[in-house]
Amino acid sequence: MAGDTEDRLRAEALGAYLKSVRAGIGLSLRDVEEASGKEVSNAYLSQLENGKIVKPSPNILHRLAAIYEVSYPKLMERAGYVSPTKGRPEGARHGRVATYSVSNLTADEERELLKYLGYVRSIKRKS
Repeated sequence: MAGDTEDRLRAEALGAYLKSVRAGIGLSLRDVEEASGKEVSNAYLSQLENGKIVKPSPNILHRLAAIYEVSYPKLMERAGYVSPTKGRPEGARHGRVATYSVSNLTADEERELLKYLGYVRSIKRKS
């Protein structure tokens, strides 16, 4: 449940950001649809801006980044995707990298999966 709330809050924050950028450059929902060659429908963008879409398509985010002239990696981070490891200290955790694609995980289940991943990695290092 906590993950669902976190995902919803992130989606709402992303939506508010996208809406403010779009308004700042003076584009309507339909303008963005046209600028994307109808790759991003105005209905999808409206749902995205209103926090209804929790895990937006990276392809859509890439297209929006180009239209809005914003950083694609930063947009991906705002959407909750794993950021590149460049600049991350050795041994730093990636957050939910191992479990991001699995929804409905409890915090305990996520910890257990990460422990198992550590076990698998330790076996690979030994061989």
